[in-house]
Amino acid sequence: MPQGDKSAYTDKQKRQARHIEEGYRKQGVSEGEAETRAWATVNKTDGGGKKSGAGKKKSSTT
Repeated sequence: MPQGDKSAYTDKQKRQARHIEEGYRKQGVSEGEAETRAWATVNKTDGGGKKSGAGKKKSSTT
C-alpha cells in the first residue's frame, strides 16, 4: 500500500478524520496541515487502519 493511501481505514475512522480536519480548518490551519493533523489524531487514538480482532492486545492495568 503506497504512503498516504487511506483505503485501509474504516468508514468511522475516515469520518472522524474529516470532522477533525474541519475543526482545524475553522481555526485557520492550512488545508494540508489540517489533513495531516487529523490523520495523526486518528492514528494516535485508533492505532492506524483496520485491525482484525484476533491479534489485539488488551491493556494491562497493573
